[in-house]
Amino acid sequence: MGGGALNLLLDTHVLLWWLTDDPKLSRTARDALMNEEHAVWVSAASAWELSTKARLGKLDQAKAILQSFDAMVNEEGFQHLPITYQHALHAGALESNHRDPFDRMLASQAALEGHMLVTSDAAFQSFAIQRLW
Repeated sequence: MGGGALNLLLDTHVLLWWLTDDPKLSRTARDALMNEEHAVWVSAASAWELSTKARLGKLDQAKAILQSFDAMVNEEGFQHLPITYQHALHAGALESNHRDPFDRMLASQAALEGHMLVTSDAAFQSFAIQRLW
């Protein structure tokens, strides 16, 4: 990972694992998130994904997080990353067969903002972005 401050964008599962102290979060990711030099970003796409999955009954643990999403993000010292039209245009045009709209948005935001995506999801290998796990 090297020295210096990084801009880290959290994949939705990483945010969830961090907030619930899940042991599935890698030591490398956990150490990076605990490093106060790094700026940690949470995409609006993660709020969208969590609320969608909670509505569909696929992620019961998301319901409690969604009730205080803004406060939890702020309490962790993380920053919100809104979705812009530039992110949307780029996400739609990404040359990848990966169809998940949330992943495409996160990959787009990581690319355009110069952030490193913290993810365990191998699907992101099809995108030209920096990843940390």
